[in-house]
Amino acid sequence: MNKAYLLIGGNMGDREVTLSATRDLIAASCGNIIALSSLYATAAWGKTEQPEFLNQALLLETRLDEVSLLDQLLYIEKKLGRTRQERYGPRIIDIDILFFNDSIIKKPQLNIPHPHMGTRRFVLEPLDEIASNFRHPANGLTVHEMLAECTDPLPVNKLKSIVHNKP
Repeated sequence: MNKAYLLIGGNMGDREVTLSATRDLIAASCGNIIALSSLYATAAWGKTEQPEFLNQALLLETRLDEVSLLDQLLYIEKKLGRTRQERYGPRIIDIDILFFNDSIIKKPQLNIPHPHMGTRRFVLEPLDEIASNFRHPANGLTVHEMLAECTDPLPVNKLKSIVHNKP
């Protein structure tokens, strides 16, 4: 069984409803969500003049390989109304694979670990809640150590925990 850490987020529409639907679709088509972080309100990164995002980290147990998982996650984004028009622009949903087991994967369509996670507080804060001691397979740092070293000044605020009942 593979383990994948994901970050889900969006800043359009009813963000909580969208994240809930995203979790449901991931659980139905990708595997079991075995851990999830609280919800975090985060400032937009890259293009800052837009509404704040709601983000959440998930730990997924899946039988899918990394490319099949990516394909399924892109399908879920499309199903929920994601369109790719503007880099760093507003979006209803975004699903990123942060880690896949302890693999280092470099393919044209997929880089794992996520190449920018160490510089983005909005990724590290929720991930630290569920994977504090997980070691980055390339740099050897734990998620908690990466968070401590992160210089991203954008605010990340923990909102609330989500109760997760595993099947």
